[in-house]
Amino acid sequence: MDDLESLMAAQIPTAERPLAGLTVLVVEDSRFACEAMRLLCLRSGARIRRADCLASARRHLQVYRPSVVIIDLGLPDGSGEDLIREMNSASPRVGVLLGTSGDPGGRELALAAGADVFLEKPITGLAAFQELILSALPENRMPDGPRPISEHHVHPDPIAFRDDLAHIATVLKDQPDEETLDYVSQFLGGLARSAADKDLETAARTLARHRRAGQAFGPDLNRLNGLVQDRIAATGTI
Repeated sequence: MDDLESLMAAQIPTAERPLAGLTVLVVEDSRFACEAMRLLCLRSGARIRRADCLASARRHLQVYRPSVVIIDLGLPDGSGEDLIREMNSASPRVGVLLGTSGDPGGRELALAAGADVFLEKPITGLAAFQELILSALPENRMPDGPRPISEHHVHPDPIAFRDDLAHIATVLKDQPDEETLDYVSQFLGGLARSAADKDLETAARTLARHRRAGQAFGPDLNRLNGLVQDRIAATGTI
């Protein structure tokens, strides 16, 4: 009985662990971004599950019912907007539905698809993360009393950053079509922004901009690939 009571108490939201008792499903293909989410959830008291694509998320949702779902807009097998629309119209609806992206315009797309709130990458601040989720919860789910404002920021493992770069290097090696290049530029743009890598972010955005404008993008792709290889080499001793 003491063990049961301890378990129940641990799941009650408190000022220090305001998301205790919640299960968060993160639909995110970047290991670096997902590691940041894991650390934020851990610090906040929430449990976390991960899906790295639309298909995996849909399989997960057939078995589990999370309290909160955070969906990246750019996924390898389609747009996160589609999953947001599906979940927004589902009955019963998940408690809190969030969209996330590092791309300009991501907020408007996510909210238009039915997300309750939007998380802009990079997501590292504990207080901002907690406030966004709490803002979409019902009043009776809020922790009692005032909450301390945490200045804590999480720092994902750099190995996760390298894993993401290695994933994209493999994709680029297979002579990707233009649809895949759109995914690559979106993925790397968000990853670079999360890692505060301005050169890589600029190169990814430039490739995307030239692709949309129908301009030649061969030099952009070569530069982007070179930056990816340079960073993989630089992190080889981690």
